[in-house]
Amino acid sequence: MKVPLHVVNARRDRLAKLLREQRYISLQEVCKRLGISVATARRDLVALEEEGRITRTHGGALSDFNERFQSYSDRYKTAFKSKEAIAKTAMQVIQSGGTYFFDGGTTISYLAALLSEKFTGSMKILTVNLPVAELLAKHRQFEVCLTGGQMLPRQSILLGSGAVRSIEGWNFDAAFLSAEGMNDEGLWNTQLSAIAHQHTVVRRSRRNIFLLDHTKWGHRAAHFLLPWEAVDSLLTDQPRPEIAEATVWLAGTPAPFTTRTEGAPQSLPVHYL
Repeated sequence: MKVPLHVVNARRDRLAKLLREQRYISLQEVCKRLGISVATARRDLVALEEEGRITRTHGGALSDFNERFQSYSDRYKTAFKSKEAIAKTAMQVIQSGGTYFFDGGTTISYLAALLSEKFTGSMKILTVNLPVAELLAKHRQFEVCLTGGQMLPRQSILLGSGAVRSIEGWNFDAAFLSAEGMNDEGLWNTQLSAIAHQHTVVRRSRRNIFLLDHTKWGHRAAHFLLPWEAVDSLLTDQPRPEIAEATVWLAGTPAPFTTRTEGAPQSLPVHYL
C-alpha cells in the first residue's frame, strides 16, 4: 500500500531534525529510530540530500557541518561547570617557555580564558581556534600564531590543507585537543579536515591531551578519529572505567605522569578536503 505523501514528508522532516540535533546518524540508527526498513531509510536519505538538507556518508548521513552545526556561542554555554573544571585542571600541564597547540572547541576556550586571567609566564601557541587567538594575542607574554585554512564561522575555526601544512613546522610540548564524541572504541569527529590536522598535531606533540566533558561520552560522529591506545590523556569530569589504554585524568586531580616517551604514533593517515 502506498504511503501518503504527507506521511512521507513528515517522516523525512523528523529525520532531518534528528540529524540537526545529533549531526550524524548511522543507517541502522535511522531504521531503529523511525521504525522503517533499510530501503525506505535509503530513499529518505537520498531525498533529503537532493534537497540539500543533509550529506550522505558510507553507512549513514550527517547534517551540513557548518550551516547546521550549533554555533560557538551556544556551545560555549553548555556544561559550563564541567568545562571550567577541566580547564582549571589542564592548567597544571602548562609551563612558562613551553610551546602548545590549542584545538578548536569551547572547553579549550575556557582554558585560554584562565590563561588570560592567571598565567604570568611566557609561551608559544599555535591554534585553529579564532576566539582563543583573539583572547591570548592581547597579552605580550603569549606568542600566538594561527594556522592557515578555510574559516568556518559557526565553529570559529580554521580547517583544511593549509592548516595541516602550517602545523608540520612545529613541535609541541603538549597539545590540547577536542572531539565531537567518544565511546569505548575511541574518539570521533564529523569533519575529515579536522581529523587531518589533529593527526598531524598528535605526531608533532610530546603529549596529547583531549579535553572532553561527560556529555561527549557514548556519542559517535561520521568518522573515527583515534583509538584509545593513541591517546596520552583524556581529561574529563567523570570516571571512564571502560577505557583501559589511555590515561583517564579527572578534573580536580593532579596531572598524571605517565606519557609515552617514544612519542606519538607515526603512521596515522592524513586526509585533505
